[in-house]
Amino acid sequence: MISDQMITKIVNDVNRLSGCELAVSDGQGRVIAASLSAPTLPEGAIASFAKSSKDEDVSDGCVFIKIPQTDERFYVLVADAGDNGQVYARLAASQLVNVTEAAENRVDRDSFFRNVILGNLFDVDIYEFARKLHIEDEQRRCVFIIEPVAHKDPQLAEMVKELFYTEAGDHVTALDEDRVIVIRALDENEGKDELSETADMLVDMAGSEASQDVRVSYGTVAGSLKALADSYREARMALDIGKIFYPMKRSIEYTNLGVGRLIYQLPVDLCHLFVKEIFGDDIPEEIDDEVLATVNRFFDNSLNVSETSRQLFIHRNTLIYRIEKLQKATGLDVRVFDDALTLKIALMVVNYLKYTKS
Repeated sequence: MISDQMITKIVNDVNRLSGCELAVSDGQGRVIAASLSAPTLPEGAIASFAKSSKDEDVSDGCVFIKIPQTDERFYVLVADAGDNGQVYARLAASQLVNVTEAAENRVDRDSFFRNVILGNLFDVDIYEFARKLHIEDEQRRCVFIIEPVAHKDPQLAEMVKELFYTEAGDHVTALDEDRVIVIRALDENEGKDELSETADMLVDMAGSEASQDVRVSYGTVAGSLKALADSYREARMALDIGKIFYPMKRSIEYTNLGVGRLIYQLPVDLCHLFVKEIFGDDIPEEIDDEVLATVNRFFDNSLNVSETSRQLFIHRNTLIYRIEKLQKATGLDVRVFDDALTLKIALMVVNYLKYTKS
């Protein structure tokens, strides 16, 4: 159903362009919108026409046209029959029909795509609904999830919708109050680079237009509507893994999750055994934050002492002191590749266990 404001806008636009006086009411005769000099009708005229079997009629110097809605309800358009009034009435009726169908189509598409990505439809239902909604099945698509890092902006979904086009096969929906889902249709020549550009564009748009810090994750390309559920599931996993293991990343690709995906799929009991083997009973929550920040930068610089000390604006000996402090706490020397790899994975497992607890 379209809003009363939209009906009023159409009535005023037709009146302004044509000079034709007209009004729109519901089937019970309640006037929804009317131009300034809308025709005055005998009491019960609209209700009488509404009960008739006619879809259009001319009576009492007025044109009456029924505008179908959902659930067998309809509007009644009334216009002054003089000076091509019937033509203008049909024009206004056509506009109302188009807007009503578009509104119903949006709702149906929204419900359809939500049920598809959540896996709530059988294959036969997907094909049947897609045919009715004129949605192509064998279209390459990819699911993106946009989630605010901190505060939530209710206008985020509307801003994202402005970036994509239903006519091109794209669809945007707010799956819940926290996340916005983008189902983007792809051309045959679009691939990994274009997906990455789309994710980066969404991150930049949220920052510049909404002053919103967001994470954007996406799955692999789905070749059919049925496969969209897999792309959505992958995007969900990428979002979770990104928050746990790569908290500073804002664009997260399912096929580029590294060792984080492996740890995410490990049984929790096995993770506990691994952490205990490396750290004993002293889980590294007691390690100084400054030391942990230092070692993480050390990892980022491929175990390069000089480059790490330069980026941290500290003396080389200070960096070595912090590394040795970490060695005393964990028994691992991060200047040795095997120890560095073990500690890196162990710290990621600790983060995963904290996440599962919370």
